[in-house]
Amino acid sequence: MVTIRDMSNSAAKGCVHFTGSAKENALLSYKIVYKYIIRQSSDRDIRLAKSRTCICHMCLNSSPYLLACLSCVSLGCLFPNNHHIIHYQNTGHAFAAEVSYGNIYCMECSDFIYQAEVDKLSKEIDQQMQQSRKKNGVTQYCLFEPKQSEINLLREHPKRRLLESNSTIGLIGIYNLGNTCFMNCILQALAHTPFLRNYFLSSQHSCTPEQSLSCVVCTMINLFQKVYSGDSGPLIPYTLLYLIWMNARNLAGYEQQDAHEFFISALDVLHRQSVGQQSRGTAEQLHSFVDRVFGGKLQSDVVCQSCNGVSTKIDPFRDISLDLSSNLSPRKTRPYPGKMMPLSYSLPSDLGQCLDRFTQSESLGSESKIHCESCKSNQLSTKKMTFHQLPLVFSFHLKRFEHSQQSRKISKFISFPEELDMSPFLEDSISQAENDNKYSLFCVVNHHGSINNGHYTCFVRHREEDWFNCDDAWITKASKDDVLHSEGYLLFYHKKVYE
Repeated sequence: MVTIRDMSNSAAKGCVHFTGSAKENALLSYKIVYKYIIRQSSDRDIRLAKSRTCICHMCLNSSPYLLACLSCVSLGCLFPNNHHIIHYQNTGHAFAAEVSYGNIYCMECSDFIYQAEVDKLSKEIDQQMQQSRKKNGVTQYCLFEPKQSEINLLREHPKRRLLESNSTIGLIGIYNLGNTCFMNCILQALAHTPFLRNYFLSSQHSCTPEQSLSCVVCTMINLFQKVYSGDSGPLIPYTLLYLIWMNARNLAGYEQQDAHEFFISALDVLHRQSVGQQSRGTAEQLHSFVDRVFGGKLQSDVVCQSCNGVSTKIDPFRDISLDLSSNLSPRKTRPYPGKMMPLSYSLPSDLGQCLDRFTQSESLGSESKIHCESCKSNQLSTKKMTFHQLPLVFSFHLKRFEHSQQSRKISKFISFPEELDMSPFLEDSISQAENDNKYSLFCVVNHHGSINNGHYTCFVRHREEDWFNCDDAWITKASKDDVLHSEGYLLFYHKKVYE
């Protein structure tokens, strides 16, 4: 239920302290702060400067409640360290703007305040920046604001139309364009990823008409609109196939391709085209909707066996490949002093064991000695991988295709749960709420056949409990047992807390 507030009455007159010269100075400062810090700018240098400088000047940490003083250039956190309150006590500067959304905080009132002048000023800046972007042929995404007539209609008709429990909106087949079953399965997985659906249906991406002809993101938006339009006819994604060929030449042609390779290539193309001109920045500075959905961080700890010194490195990831082979290098049983870890050479039998092996400490061997800063020499060492930051969506790739002396497919059944808890595989110092580490299965991609001749299908979860099997243009009802007893090649989980 949506509550609509009328801010034109006397209860919204604003803060009694926001008057006189203090008000005039605050509005002048707010205009600068809103334009260059709060408002999302299309200027790359401004975005990079914001990412580097928007931290508390006292504790040097970012905060969800970071305030920019409207009397000087100070940035301070309101929570949890109250550093902006300390700044106010030292200077008497009473007004500050919250840098994420532009809300005004009054230190005299000890609360956020509403000021009609500030609201009007922010909208004027938004309109100016939008007009500036239109002159350059780019349409700026803006939030929908209902007109008064639309508000009146909402009040007169409070009932909302909901999807029926047996609705099939979002379930649609995809034609095979010639050995493209690998692509069809990945498109089904992406179409049923909740966070991607929200992005592609919210008009947050914009291109000029000329750019849209070669833009994979625009093509995906059109595809998602067709998927969720309610049409029952199968999709024919020939435009998307062509653009993927043009941007990922390794996938060009009508030969059978690997679904995992298509998945990572598609994410890379979507990422590159969504960041656009930002592509000259570093990996830490560039973030796209792909990173926000699939991006996580791995922590690698290398331990010197001579002095027990630890060297730590953090790397980003978008998917996790899990080895199913029994031909693993020997692993030491003592990765850290006082901790024992069992040896494991046999094939894993479930996803948990795969993750155990992935995060198990291993010896780097005498041929891969690492230079130890403490010992000032190359030393034997062990390496351990853990998860430093969890993504919204986990993509697990079970490495069933082995290309060593003899290529083969590992068809052993690997069980996987409907709900997955990633807590045991987190880096020890990471503290998160318990529910933040739990994930729900929503898609399984399967490969049928041999390494040289096969076919891809997938199971997708529709709404909450219903599962369907997608076999190119054919969509059929499936049971949970069908899903959990399938072979499994790619497994997709999303955070349970967002259900």
